[in-house]
Amino acid sequence: MDSPHGAAVKAEDFGLKGPRGWVFRGVSLNAPAGSLIAVEGPSGSGRTCLLLALTGRMKPTEGSAEIARHRLPKKMAAVRRITALGPVPGVTDLDPALTVAEQLREGALLQRRYDGPVRALLRSRAERASGTRARIDAALAAVGLRLDTLPKGPRTSVRDLERLEALRLSVAVALLGGPRLLAVDDTDLKLSDAERAEAWTLLRHIADSGTTVIAVCSEAPADAVVLRTGTKSAAARKNAAVESPAAENDAVESAAAKNDDDAKNDDDTKGTDDALA
Repeated sequence: MDSPHGAAVKAEDFGLKGPRGWVFRGVSLNAPAGSLIAVEGPSGSGRTCLLLALTGRMKPTEGSAEIARHRLPKKMAAVRRITALGPVPGVTDLDPALTVAEQLREGALLQRRYDGPVRALLRSRAERASGTRARIDAALAAVGLRLDTLPKGPRTSVRDLERLEALRLSVAVALLGGPRLLAVDDTDLKLSDAERAEAWTLLRHIADSGTTVIAVCSEAPADAVVLRTGTKSAAARKNAAVESPAAENDAVESAAAKNDDDAKNDDDTKGTDDALA
């Protein structure tokens, strides 16, 4: 059952096939709203594509899924509106040329709004700016990122962030739109054991606050709902099985191009320039 904020996630025999073969297939899942879901498996095993398919960014080939009662693949647009991508390499990369403050402002411009553009235009410029600052402050608090602790404060370059700081920033940008489901790729990549524990603490806190979290990793924490990819044992046949890493690479590149198009064509971002003035 859905909570007022989080999204329940269900899947049955969910699969995606590309020109080079199956990227993943046979995925089944039933997780309540506010769950911490870990997609565990080696790199190239279909983890990222499964993440993108469950958030409406890739169209599945077989089976079905429901995100907050929106059925995939029929309601992909509706699922995209209630989900957000944190760090997904090649799809939602942070811009190394920007400062942290600039990245947050850009994220506020591009995030999907739930109050339609007409209603937004009825508010004063000061109200829009105040609302944007409040969303940014709330997102930073949720991920535990204090700008005053960075080397140059909010003017710290994104390229100078440590891996865990970059993860926190990327998740903060994703939270700006108040998603019901947050998706994070490569959660434990290039992190020490201590940093990995901090990353899972962060995602667990977000899930405990009501937002469902799906996170790709190489090793899942014990308290997560686990989906395993890249395994072909009989006991794990209900989880994803990838046949070709190249198939996943092609699919991720296609999703990245579509994500750019969606950002450019999203009418919900109109009228937000004044809010950041």
